[in-house]
Parts: sequence; C-alpha cells; structure tokens
Amino acid sequence: MALIKSISGIRGTIGGKPGETLSPLDVVRFTAAYGTWLSQQSPNKKIVIGRDGRISGEMVQRMVVSTLNALGFDVVDLGLSTTPTVEMAVTFENAAGGIILTASHNPKEWNALKLLNSKGEFISGDDGAKVLAIAEADDFNFVTVDKLGTYTTNENLLQQHIDAVVNYPLVDVGAIKKRKFKIVLDAINSSGSFAVPMLLKALGVAAKDITVLNAEVNGKFAHNPEPLPQHLTELCNEVNKQNADLGIAVDPDVDRLCFVCEDGTLFGEEYTLVAVADYVLRNRKGNTVSNMSSTRALKDVTVKHGGEYFPSAVGEVNVVNKMKTVNAVIGGEGNGGIIVPDLHYGRDALIGIALFLTHLAKEKKSVRQLRNTYPDYFISKNKIELEKDVDINKIFGEIKKKYKNNPINVEDGLKIDFENDWVHLRTSNTEPIIRIYSESNFETTADNIAKRMMKDIREVM
Repeated sequence: MALIKSISGIRGTIGGKPGETLSPLDVVRFTAAYGTWLSQQSPNKKIVIGRDGRISGEMVQRMVVSTLNALGFDVVDLGLSTTPTVEMAVTFENAAGGIILTASHNPKEWNALKLLNSKGEFISGDDGAKVLAIAEADDFNFVTVDKLGTYTTNENLLQQHIDAVVNYPLVDVGAIKKRKFKIVLDAINSSGSFAVPMLLKALGVAAKDITVLNAEVNGKFAHNPEPLPQHLTELCNEVNKQNADLGIAVDPDVDRLCFVCEDGTLFGEEYTLVAVADYVLRNRKGNTVSNMSSTRALKDVTVKHGGEYFPSAVGEVNVVNKMKTVNAVIGGEGNGGIIVPDLHYGRDALIGIALFLTHLAKEKKSVRQLRNTYPDYFISKNKIELEKDVDINKIFGEIKKKYKNNPINVEDGLKIDFENDWVHLRTSNTEPIIRIYSESNFETTADNIAKRMMKDIREVM
C-alpha cells in the first residue's frame, strides 16, 4: 500500500488507511487543494477531467467532480479518455486547468490525480509544492449552495484531438493509406482500445486490417501494463501469427508507445523516440531533448541531422522545461513518450503513431529494416524495492564515493559514465523503488553493469 506525492501527481493504491494510500479522504483533500490553488491563479472556473479504464476510475471520478463543484468549478468531463486528450482539451475548452485520473503504467490497484495548468501541461514542481502545502493545512474554502459549480460531459474532444493529429503538417495520410498496413494493437483493457483504432481509421488504415488484443475496457489488465518486453509476448506472437506489418502497444492512458516488428521482435521502446525524431529532423532542423535515462541513439540521430541534443532530469515536466529552454523541435523519454511541441507539450502516443507510420510509409521499409538503420545500444532496466524510511542519501553517497574517479552527474539521482557505457540510479517519482538503468553497445555488458550496481546498493542497504 502506498501514497506518493511528486511532480508526476498524487498517486497511490486504492484501499487502506487515509494518509497511507489513495483513500477517498485523500482524493477529496488533494482535489480540494488543487482547486484552491487554481482559484488563486485565475477567476476562470472551468476545469476539464478525464480518466483511463481503471477499475477505480469511476469511483474516483465521482469524488473529484463533487469536490470541484463544491469549490465552485464548472466541470467538463471527458469520461473515458487519454492523458494527451485531456491535456489538449484544457486549451480546446479554454479551461483553468485539468485533472487526469490515471496511474499510467502502474498495476490495476493504483490510481492517481495528474494535475494540469491552463496550458494543459503538468504543473511545475514549485506549484505542486504549493498544492501539497494547501492540502497539509486543510486550507480550503468551499462555496455556498448558490455558487456550486456545474457538471457537463463532452465526448467529442477525442475526435478533436485526432483531427489535430491527422492535420499535423508532418503527418501524411495519403502515404499511410497507400501502404495498406496490417496492424495488431495491444490495448491493455483500457483507453487505447477505442482511441488508437479511431486514429488508425482516420489515418487511412482499413478496419479489417486492425486487430485489437485486450480490447474490453474493464481495467483488469491482461498483463502488467508497463510496455516492457516481458509483458508483450502475446502481441509479438499475434503479429507473427497474422503476418501483420507491425504491432503497437500503449499504456493504459495512451501517453507511452512501443512497436513490434513484422517478424515478432521488439522495435525497442527506447527507439520509438529515436525513429520519430529521425523523421521530424529530416523535415525540420533543430534540437532534441530526452531524459538522462534514455538511449544515446537520440544524440547520434540529432547530430547526424545537424542539431544539438540536450539531456534533462527524468520526469515529463523536466523534459518539457528543457525543450522550451533549448527550443527543441522534438523530445520525449526513452519509455516511449513522444512530445511534439507545436502540437502540445505532453507525451502523446497518438501523434507518435501517426509520425511513425508516415516515416515508415515514406521510407518504404519494413519495421525491422527501419530499426536496422539505427545504432544498436542495449539498455538494461532494473529496479530495487525500497523498505520504508530507507536512507537514499546514504546509499547514493556510498556509491558516489566508490566511483569517484568516474564522471558523475547528480542533477537527477546519480549518473555514472564509464568509457563507452553509463548507468543511472534514481528513485522513482511513481513507485517506492530505485531504478537502475545502464546502457552499452553490448547487452551482456549493460546487464553486468546493472547487476554490479544492484549488488553495491544491497551492500549499503
């Protein structure tokens, strides 16, 4: 059982004691704190909400709506939707902000409140701290009965989002339609089951050529919802079985994306951003950004096209801030998160799919052939679960001391560079764990670096 407050929102497991989990009391408290903070920013009383397909989604949604109404907010509810759709809906509706009810890649017992500003972007760390302070003090002022907010639904905003993607200048519907792609989608029993097929049809993919696995939106995820290799065997097998051109996997709220090649092998979630950036940079010169846990292949592609690559701290807010600072034309995260700034500053699997299919169609290559055009780096992704009250500073301090002769970056956890490889240790914003990511030209080397670091961490613990 857990309750985690971070730049990624208020996230926790359902059930258990208030203050220790995302209990009903905590949902109300943090929603009220966010609404109170929003009231201090602007007189605008409109707010957008939406949710993914989680079992607890409808329950949490009812509490959020009632709390916002009690603060005088007029709520526009998208119902079942995607994270990027809610982000774009904030600007479509000229709202003061928005709340997305999703725990993203976390298992079914989790849910979260992801908080947006008036631009449809995640609130900053400083603003998040203000929301938490309001919650801590229970400093709320609910309105009188005559000033209660209203509640309306709007199910057309996903179509507006898809229209914006289809009409994006670098998306070529004609080229995609001409290729007659046969596609298998793993929708993980959530919002991708309706959002992605809607997009594919709008891009000219025939309905008969779209197969959806785990299509029922019931929140009972058919496998761990994080799109990692060990969770995508069903998709890989189905692509092979159907002789499909490619497979697509999204997470429950459709902001992360990865592909499967026509031979049933994985394209690699790290290479989702690399491939999309390659296409964008062919058409627009400029800079790129990814977080420092992402593959160096993005830097290689960026330099090849005459741009400059910049790393950021992990977390979508940090990536977006860096993208704005360096005026990046494309950015994102190695977990399959694509951010296209002139569409909106948020991870968006729908624009990622559209740009990838356009790239594939124009290159006249198979997915495997496209993947073979990029350098081969291997990232080993591991994690260690943390006991309560463990001293992270002590752990990182001892590791830093042990590798003091290597280049070390402490901007976000601890990143250690070796001659041709790197390892990044950091606590998660979304789970009580230390993530250990390591990269090398050789898979065994990347795994061995990670194992060595995990052994070092356990010795300190």
